[in-house]
This record gives sequence, C-alpha cells and structure tokens, in this order.
Amino acid sequence: MELFNYFRSSASYRVRIALALKGLDYDYRSVHLAKNEQFNESYSAVSASRLVPLLRDGEASVTQSMAIIEYLDETHPEPPLLPRGPLDRAYVRAISQDIACEIHPLNNLRVLRYLTQELGVSEENKDRWYRHWVETGLEVVERRLVGEGRAGTFCFGDTPGLADCLLVPQVFNAQRFKARLDHVPTVMRIHAACMKLDAFAKTQPSACPDAE
Repeated sequence: MELFNYFRSSASYRVRIALALKGLDYDYRSVHLAKNEQFNESYSAVSASRLVPLLRDGEASVTQSMAIIEYLDETHPEPPLLPRGPLDRAYVRAISQDIACEIHPLNNLRVLRYLTQELGVSEENKDRWYRHWVETGLEVVERRLVGEGRAGTFCFGDTPGLADCLLVPQVFNAQRFKARLDHVPTVMRIHAACMKLDAFAKTQPSACPDAE
C-alpha cells in the first residue's frame, strides 16, 4: 500500500493512525500542500479532487479519510475500528462526522487561503475564524461524549477506534492555532490517553518523514 499524504494534514493523520492501529505497512508518499504539490500533473492524474489523503492498495485507489479508514476496517477487520452494534456504530460515526464534516471543512488550508488571499481577511482574523469553529465544534463533541454515556478511556469504551482517529488530529490542530481547550475536559482526557499509544504518537506530524 501507498499513502499519499501531507504531514500537517489532519485528514492524513487520521489515516496514518488507522494504519498503525491495524499494524499495516505502507509506503509514505509526501504531497506538500503548502507548496501546491497537489496540483502537479502526476498527482492530479490519480486524484480527481487534488486533495490528500489518497490510499493506493494494489491497483485500487481510495480517497477521503473516513472512506479510507472504513475500507481498511472492511479489508483488514482486526482489530476493528467500529463497534458491532448498529447504534454504537452510529454513535462513533456521529462523533467522527462532528469533526470531519462540521469542523474540518471550515478550517482546512484551501478555505484559510481563500479568506486571506481572495477576501482580504487579516491573519489575525483568519486565526480568530479558525479558533471559533474548532472551539465550538469540539464543544459539541464534548457534549456528545458526556451525554451519550458510551465513552470510556477512549471515545467508545476502552479500545481506540474510528472516532479517536479523528479526534486526536483535530486537537493537534487546535493546539497549533492556540485554541481554547479548557472547556472540553473529556476530549482532552481522551486525547491524552491516545497519545500514550504508539499508533497515535509515532504517526503525529512531527514524526513524519516530510516534517519541517
């Protein structure tokens, strides 16, 4: 397998965690988003969206981080990243989508570039935009974790899974932008538990081959 990704991309980090939890080997392929390498003809030929991550498994290519992770869970079912019961699976997917669909799209690199380069938003206000959406978004995750009663050491019970793969990279980005996190103690407790595991710690951005 090959993973086309960028060290600082939270979506890429999600997949790196999932691959590590599964114990799967892969070739690391760097696509440097800040240098616009996603627009190179060689990458555009394999990625219609020109986004990362992209997983190449033999002749097959899979895009979108959650689709990649669920593909890995179906093709390499042990250890499972989703629980067995349909309601529990819906809960895990809901937390994952709270992050992937509600927080991340507002704060990814192309949106931040559009704010500053096309709309003339200042760097200070761009960062305020980022912090607002990540702080309010993680507050929703916190309420779900506390209110549903399914969280344990991790987002669901005492085994890391899909939701944790998404939670940790989002907290990483929140910390990088100096967002307030004291209002989400359960989120931060789970984050701390995850970072004790090699699957999370050894795939973090600073540990990647293309880290700057």
